Amino acid sequence: MKLHELNSDTIKTAVRQHYGQVAARDTGCGCAPTCCSPVEAAPAAGRTPNEMSQSLGYSTEQTGAVPAGANLGLGCGNPLAIASLQPGQTVLDLGSGAGFDAFLAAQRVGPTGLVIGVDMTPEMVSKARRNQTKGDYPNLQFRLGEIEHLPVADVSVDVIISNCVINLSPDKDQVFREVFRVLKHGGRLAIADILATQPMPESMRNDMALHAGCVAGAALVDDVKASLRAAGLRDIRIDPKPQSHDAIRHCVPTRGIEAYVVAAMIEAVKA
Repeated sequence: MKLHELNSDTIKTAVRQHYGQVAARDTGCGCAPTCCSPVEAAPAAGRTPNEMSQSLGYSTEQTGAVPAGANLGLGCGNPLAIASLQPGQTVLDLGSGAGFDAFLAAQRVGPTGLVIGVDMTPEMVSKARRNQTKGDYPNLQFRLGEIEHLPVADVSVDVIISNCVINLSPDKDQVFREVFRVLKHGGRLAIADILATQPMPESMRNDMALHAGCVAGAALVDDVKASLRAAGLRDIRIDPKPQSHDAIRHCVPTRGIEAYVVAAMIEAVKA
């Protein structure tokens, strides 16, 4: 599941530039659940980030429990719904953005726990750190780094969460190897992501706007399962959400992308 080597830097640059622009805004650009697709400049049906997150499975209590500016309305599900976080755990958020899921996780693990958010976009990390100053979050860290090369120690994390981010990586095999490396034995992966249900036309695969919009880089369901197994993860569960097709079609109209991708919840364990 590694895209052509010549395209790797191009994809990362396009994604970093796009989300740097998103971070500069006061509110989310809104195109959940296909992240924040630059294909559509207008917010999704005029909904606020909180409304978009609630449509993805977050409660009103959750969307109201984070610092202002942390929720940009991005994502394709609610990984916290399957993460089963407990007090005292160490949690890693891949592609933490402005910090929405990281702040919620920090509340779950409490003062004896630790949440580490990693993002490759400097503007997002800066925004998350500014959001952190708006509340009392001593158990939360935001680090600049790529999910293919995590700035996290070996065997140090209980639970890894992520929301519509791994599809953006041009080397998903390496991401899952890093997941295995940093997880403790018995540690869990609990993420939401966009997956491909069938191969896409080359015109879609090579569209940088669709990459930044979380769809063109989606890997096939069977390939994700194989990559997770190859990394050493077990008890793999992938739960596609067919109801996401309508939202994907709304966010990326006229392209027919909904025929090729679906939002899904993904779980696995380091045995």
